[in-house]
This record gives sequence, structure tokens and C-alpha cells, in this order.
Amino acid sequence: MRIKLNIIFFVIGTIILISANKAFSSDPESLSEKKAETYMYDAIIVPGVPYNDPNMSRILLGRIYWSHYLYSKGIAKNIIYSGSAVYTPYVESVIMSLYAQKLGVPADFIYTETKAEHSVENVYYSYKIAKKLGFKKIALATDPFQSRMLKRLSKKLKVEIDYIPFSFDFLDSLVVEEINILPDVAYVENFIAIQERESFFKRFRGTMGKNIKLEE
Repeated sequence: MRIKLNIIFFVIGTIILISANKAFSSDPESLSEKKAETYMYDAIIVPGVPYNDPNMSRILLGRIYWSHYLYSKGIAKNIIYSGSAVYTPYVESVIMSLYAQKLGVPADFIYTETKAEHSVENVYYSYKIAKKLGFKKIALATDPFQSRMLKRLSKKLKVEIDYIPFSFDFLDSLVVEEINILPDVAYVENFIAIQERESFFKRFRGTMGKNIKLEE
């Protein structure tokens, strides 16, 4: 009997979580209609994606446009873009910052974290920057797959943030503007891609957050 009750509670809980996620992330307009104090964040963290001049992937654009949306609706006061030059010779956080400024986000409200080479490092190092800046209410704003993965890993690192992923409906509805950035400021001379300077095992450890120096 106890086993059956546990199963019932699990099913009910799962339905509630799925419904809540749809209500929160599937419709951007419904998000903006909520009370400002409910969704107001001091900062959002946006992990990077490799950039190849002049091409920007759909996921990269999705993360940038989602961060711009959250800022423009007053949901996020500041944006911390995170990412080093990992697979291409362009610092991911700087590229996102340049593009976001073209969309209308003032540079005064943008911060860049340039050390992270893995997703969990994006969260951890950006969280540390946010706390040093005095930000209290912080969220991760990214795609749903990365958000789900990082939610579990971040708990182990005692990173206390919320998660506001965009939906694929939002991604599909994107109308990408003709924006030209000057990526040279994000270019790293004598660049060596991570797969050429680190073994698979070390990269896997990095993916799991094992390369983070916690004292930093």
C-alpha cells in the first residue's frame, strides 16, 4: 500500500512540475505580465557557445536574445555573460556582450566572465562574480537542456540560483536582426583549442566541475 501511495505522489508531483515549467518558460509574454518583484533578478548568468566569425549558431542567438528579453522586460537588472575562448579563438562572453549591446543592453549593466571553459564553470565563476558585486537574487538564463543539466551540478557546488530557461517555442519565434559586430576585440592570438591541449579525461572532469578551484 505504501509503495502504491509513493507512486501516486510521484506521478502527481511530476505533473505539477511539468505544468509549472510550461507556465514559466513556454510563453515569454506571460512572464512579463507577472509582478515585477516576483521575477526581478539582480543578475542573470548566460553561458557561452563557441563563435565562428561571422556565423552565430541558433543556440547562441537564443541565449543572447533571451537575456535581452529578460533585461528589456525588467526581469533582470544585470547580465553576466560567461565563457572563455574554448573551441574557437573568440572569447565567448565578449562576443555575447558585443551582440547584446547592439540589441540595446547598456554596457553598464553587462559583465563578462572570461575564464570558464565548461558549463558548470560558467555558473560557478559567474556566481562568484555576482556575489562580489553584491548581487543577491541571481538566475541562470539559458536553453532548457543546459539548464536541466546544470541544476544538478550546481547544487553540489552550493550555488544558490534560480533557473529561467527559454522554451523552444521562443527559439523558433526568433526574428534575428541584421547585426554586425566587430569580433576582433574578442580574438585571442596564438589560440589553442581545448581538445588539443587537454585530454578527454581532463575535459570530462571539467564537464563535471572537477577542475574548479573552489578557493577562487
